[in-house]
Amino acid sequence: MTSFRFTHERDASRYTLYRGDDLVSVLDYRDDGRSVAMTRAYTVPTFRGHGYAGELVDRAVAELESSGDRAVSPVCWYVADWFSDHPERSGILKSRRTA
Repeated sequence: MTSFRFTHERDASRYTLYRGDDLVSVLDYRDDGRSVAMTRAYTVPTFRGHGYAGELVDRAVAELESSGDRAVSPVCWYVADWFSDHPERSGILKSRRTA
């Protein structure tokens, strides 16, 4: 069975998921100190279709939930869809102001 490794590369503002030694998926973000805007989820084309981006978003959200000091703004369409599919995780979403 292949092992997965999740990393948080703060200097590059991204989370990564490796399968063995292969980088399979990347989640880029911007952090303003109060919220994290998840701007791009990307899976290397040869690894698409295996749920790696979803696994990566799940692990990144779990890390942010455990720290408890940032809300998430799902800028990337994939991340927004992931939250739609996981409404039980919506407590971490940044609330939108209504005028």
